[in-house]
Amino acid sequence: MQGLELAHQDDLDLLRNLCKFVYIDAHRQLVDYPKPMLTRTNLADSRFERVSHYPEGITFGDELPRAGQVLADTSEMVDRIYEDVASGRELSAEYVEQAVRPLVASVLRNADAFFWVEGLRERDSYSYGHAIRCSALAAAFGRHMGFAEETIISLAAGGLLMDVGKTRLPESLLQYPGTLAPDQMRLARSHVSHGLEIMTGSSITDQDVADIMRTHHERHDGSGYPDGLSGNAIPIVGRMLGIIDSYDAMTSVRPYRAAISRHRALREMYAARNTLFQPELVEQFQVCLGVYPTGSLVELSTGEVAVVTAQNQVRRLRPRVLVLSTPDKQPLADFRAIDLLHQDLGKGSTDIVRSLAVGEYSMDAANLFLSP
Repeated sequence: MQGLELAHQDDLDLLRNLCKFVYIDAHRQLVDYPKPMLTRTNLADSRFERVSHYPEGITFGDELPRAGQVLADTSEMVDRIYEDVASGRELSAEYVEQAVRPLVASVLRNADAFFWVEGLRERDSYSYGHAIRCSALAAAFGRHMGFAEETIISLAAGGLLMDVGKTRLPESLLQYPGTLAPDQMRLARSHVSHGLEIMTGSSITDQDVADIMRTHHERHDGSGYPDGLSGNAIPIVGRMLGIIDSYDAMTSVRPYRAAISRHRALREMYAARNTLFQPELVEQFQVCLGVYPTGSLVELSTGEVAVVTAQNQVRRLRPRVLVLSTPDKQPLADFRAIDLLHQDLGKGSTDIVRSLAVGEYSMDAANLFLSP
């Protein structure tokens, strides 16, 4: 009976007959939206011109438990969405909103908390995890750009759905460990048209979501697909999600290559500005995430390995970290929190000397935190 909506007295009577008691989780209330926002047909042309401000009203520690619950709920909804689509059922606008709205709300309250708990999650399906991470990154990027909340929800929904067309591709193709042959590449790229077909068969009519699904593989220099669009011919939401999609793919383990560090991914994307990506948007994405994004493994000047837990907005090179190892790279039993901003900048201060890829020195923050 998990997820049963209690809408009428008959529902309560049935529950009373079947159960001796129930638990009410106030964080998982069913919110009644009279009309899903993703079914809008008119989007204001000026929606990217006005600037909204989102002050950090919730501390990292206060948001952490809520972010964990939001991630669990969003993961459950994404599983349901992808299962429905893979089974040939209609893509539900209501399900997408139920997945996206709480995620956006958490990121707007404190993005570091959500990215922290997501980074500690056990890795299962790349497609599902990629969808959630891209949705959250889109919300954070939209927040940084000062977009209105309804536009941020569209961005997050587009991030969640942009690869939904892959549910119509063979799993053997998605897990192929080597370089794809030309016919395999054409089939893989067809996920864009499949995704648009899936959306067309749903009640989602939000043009920003459609633009993301259609153009997130287009590139600034015209080298992308499916239409070879370039520059401003690519809608801004497509340009933003193209950056996000590439960043998350580079920092995730794939069947054909290992993940690279978040810091290195940002450097490589910066090097591709003016070719693959619009330079201004790449620069803003870097500012949004910080030099060492939350969840990054880093090596300190002391020799210790640490993981970045939160950004310091005034000094991006000096985030808050959690020390995971001794100077000789032995895992610690008790982790130690350090705010590098409040370290003495003179002799003896602790600095980040380099970023690390997941697994370097056999260190993985997720494995350490999830170990019994």
